[in-house]
Amino acid sequence: MLSRVRSAVAHLVSSGGAPPPRPTSPDLPSAPSAQSAAPPEAPRSPPARAGSGSAAPAKTVEARASFSRPTFLQLSPGGLRRADDHAGRAVQSPPDTGRRLPWSTGYAEVINAGKSRHNEDQACCEVVYVEGRRSVSGAPREPSRGQGLCFYYWGLFDGHAGGGAAEMASKLLHRHIQEQLKDLVEILQDASPPPLCLPSTPGAPGSSDSSHLVGPQSCWSSQKEVTHESLVVGAIENAFQFMDEQMAQERRGHQAEGGCCALVVVYLLGKVYVANAGDSRAIIVRNGEIIPMSQEFTPETERQRLQLLGFLKPELLGSEFTHLEFPRRIQPKELGQRMLYRDQNMTGWAYKKIELEDLRFPLVCGEGKKARVMATIGVTRGLGDHNLKVCSSTLPIKPFLSCFPEVRVYDLTQYEHCPDDVLVLGTDGLWDVTSDCEVAATVDRVLSAYEPNDPSRYTALAQALVLGARGTPRDRGWRLPNNKLGSGDDISVFVIPLGGPGSYS
Repeated sequence: MLSRVRSAVAHLVSSGGAPPPRPTSPDLPSAPSAQSAAPPEAPRSPPARAGSGSAAPAKTVEARASFSRPTFLQLSPGGLRRADDHAGRAVQSPPDTGRRLPWSTGYAEVINAGKSRHNEDQACCEVVYVEGRRSVSGAPREPSRGQGLCFYYWGLFDGHAGGGAAEMASKLLHRHIQEQLKDLVEILQDASPPPLCLPSTPGAPGSSDSSHLVGPQSCWSSQKEVTHESLVVGAIENAFQFMDEQMAQERRGHQAEGGCCALVVVYLLGKVYVANAGDSRAIIVRNGEIIPMSQEFTPETERQRLQLLGFLKPELLGSEFTHLEFPRRIQPKELGQRMLYRDQNMTGWAYKKIELEDLRFPLVCGEGKKARVMATIGVTRGLGDHNLKVCSSTLPIKPFLSCFPEVRVYDLTQYEHCPDDVLVLGTDGLWDVTSDCEVAATVDRVLSAYEPNDPSRYTALAQALVLGARGTPRDRGWRLPNNKLGSGDDISVFVIPLGGPGSYS
C-alpha cells in the first residue's frame, strides 16, 4: 500500500499533469548579505544570480526580472521552462537530493492556467539570526553570536498586476523583521516585564531633559502590562509597514510593480506567529482538529473599515463613488424611491430615500470572489499597489488598502505534538476550491501512508494538496474529481510539521 501511494503521487507530479537598490532610509534593510544570514548550521538556499530568485540562468536582466522562482527549488533551465508551462502545469517541489528545508518543511507549487504570463506567487523559507543592537542599559553590545536570537521564517506572497512586489517581498521582508527584532534580543531573553522606555543615546535627537514637561496624571493611575509576545507582534507589524514603504520608494525604478498578498510565519522562542495581509490562509491540523490561524481580508470582510474611511475622507471618493452599499446598482428612474442600504455603522440593512449622490458607483460592490474595492481590486490588505488607480480615472486606490497584517499566535509548548500535526499555508489558489475539512482529510490520508520518521512525507502532502486543487486536464479545462472546475490560479503550499523529526527542538 505504501509503495502504491508513493508511486501514484510521483506519477501525478512528474506527468504535470541585479540586487535591489539600497534603500535611502538606514532603517530599511537591503538585499540579504552574508553577515546577516542564518548560522552556519542552518539550511541555506543555493546561491543565485543577483535579482533572479532562481538558480536557472537567464539571457538578460529583463528576462530574470520578468520570471523567477524560489531559489530553494533549485530549478535547472529546463526545470524553469517546465515551471512556466501553462499547458502542462507540472507541480514543482524542492529536490530530494538537496538539503531539506528547515523542520523538513514540505513545499509545492504550480503555475496558473493562463491567468497571467508567469507564476506571480513567490515563496521564502529561511533561518535568520538576529544580533542585538544594544543592551537595555543603552550601552553598545559587544559582538557575540551567543547573545543573539534565531527565528525560523516561512513566507508566501501572491502577486497581482505583475510579480515584482511579490518577488521583492520574498527577498526582503524577513530582513525587515530581523531589523525590528534587534532592539528586542536582550528583552525577549529576560523573564522580567519589558521596559516601558529604552534609554536614548546621549546627544541623540529626543535625549534632552523633559522633566519640566507636566501633563494630566489622572489617566495614568496604573501602568499597562506589555508582554514579550506583543513586542514580537509589533515587530512583525512594523516590518510589514517598512516593507511597504520601501516598495513605495522604489516603485519608480520598476523594481516593485503591482502588489501582493503576504502570509508569513515566524517561529521564535517556542511560539508560532502567523501574519496575514490578503486572501491567503493558514490552518493548523492537530490530531484531526482544525485551528484557523488567519482570515481573508477582502472588500466583504473589511466593508465597514472601507466605508468609514470613505465617510471620513470623501475626497478619496471624488465625484465617482459613494461610501454607501446597496443590493444592486441604482437606476436614475428610482430617484425618490426607498431602497435597502447599509453604511459603515451597520451590519444589517435598512431603507433610505434615494438621492442624486446615491447614483454614484458604490465603494464596495459585488460578493464573494467578485467583490471589488472601487470596481478594481479584490483584496484589501497587502504590500505594494502604490501606482494602482481606478480604471479611466486618476483616483488612487492605495489609501483604502492596508499593509498591516493580522497576527495570530500559537504556543507550541502548550501541546505535545505528534508527527502528523501540521501547519498548512496556502495562497488563494488552494482555498478557492478546497475547504478546511478537505485539507484535513488529505493530511490524514497522505501522512498515514508514510512512516512518521520519513521526512519526505510533508513534501508529498504539499504535492497532494496542490494536485487536488489543480485537478486534471479535460476538454473543458482543469477539472476536479467531482467535475467542478479546478483552480486556474497560481497555487503555492507550505506544510510545516509541528512535531516529530526536524521539529522546533
